[in-house]
Amino acid sequence: MTEFPIWRIRPATADDAEALALVASATFLESFAGFVDGAGIVAHCRRQHSAENYRKYLAQGAKAWLAEVEPGHAPVGYALICAPELELAQQGDLELKRIYLFSRFQGSMMAGAMMRIVREATTALGHKRLLLGVKNDNHRALAFYAKHGFQTIGTRTFDVGGKTYDDYVLALSLAN
Repeated sequence: MTEFPIWRIRPATADDAEALALVASATFLESFAGFVDGAGIVAHCRRQHSAENYRKYLAQGAKAWLAEVEPGHAPVGYALICAPELELAQQGDLELKRIYLFSRFQGSMMAGAMMRIVREATTALGHKRLLLGVKNDNHRALAFYAKHGFQTIGTRTFDVGGKTYDDYVLALSLAN
């Protein structure tokens, strides 16, 4: 592939649950294989990235987007915002539960466009802060979030297949 493909980012619905689950598992595996226990990744994806889990999030009011490329609108990334599940959440917060893009599309305009869409949706919903958790040694992700104005507000442990890992909790203030 010598040229960057035609792409789009569109809102996802419950009808997209299978595509969300597939791209979620694939991007999680691509991001963490070699850094996180392999059996743990498989167990985590089976449990956390099932189509049923995405249907459940969307039924509870979460918003999701799919990044797709031509030909045929192949899913290459996604984002999901939901009610906060982080302990450091405060009134008025929303959580960026997941935002992933296959590595060959990272650093492209797609990543920034996806973050802009998430930020605009969060603001439109009237939230004051956007929170997320990120593995504490995921330097590429940390640099991306810093570029978009996120700041570290704390830490947490994150379970992947029965093993715990250290995360930073980041926040982006949306106050004008």
